[in-house]
Amino acid sequence: MVAQQVLNVKWLNSLNTKNVVLASSSPRRKDILSQLGLKYTVVPSTFPETLDKSLFNHPSDYVKENALQKALEVYERLKAEGKTPDLIIGADTVVAHGSKILEKPESVEGAIDMLTSLSGSTHMVYTGVTLIAPSAEGADKPPRILTDVEETEVKFQNVSRELIEAYVATKEPMDKAGAYGYQTTGSILVKGINGCSWNVIGLPASKVFFMLEEFTSEK
Repeated sequence: MVAQQVLNVKWLNSLNTKNVVLASSSPRRKDILSQLGLKYTVVPSTFPETLDKSLFNHPSDYVKENALQKALEVYERLKAEGKTPDLIIGADTVVAHGSKILEKPESVEGAIDMLTSLSGSTHMVYTGVTLIAPSAEGADKPPRILTDVEETEVKFQNVSRELIEAYVATKEPMDKAGAYGYQTTGSILVKGINGCSWNVIGLPASKVFFMLEEFTSEK
């Protein structure tokens, strides 16, 4: 196995001496952060993700709020335990087909329906990313927060019912927004991508890297 090469940049070296927490148990997000050369621990958020979608004007607004609330839940929980981290990273990804937001399917039938609706059409993938750190003015002050969103356009192949059912039978779609995983077998369903492919996997690597650089450079 080839050793992971870490970029020798001052802000990343400094950040890797801090207590950085990823508020997600997603294997895809963990892999992507590790590829960026970031050292971190995992504390999954318990935020229930029950926000009313009708209150948001656009899927990007919804996914940004989910990412924010996930990160805040972990920040407040660790702070209450006396374990305030130096940085929290939260993220949330959804698929939007037209005006409909598609999250993780709740059943096999739901996964089949999602993939059938995406077949032969174009949809958008949105990932909200939030960074939270304690205020430099003291623990009693509101934390510093930076939130942004990445969007990627995805075109699906015309997929037969037989292939959809065979793919769903692998159980791969069941823990993924939109019911497919671009990083694994689900890639055969995708005809093309316009934008960041890492975003479709679950975390936009470039955006996160430069958000971290901006956030750690702020005073």
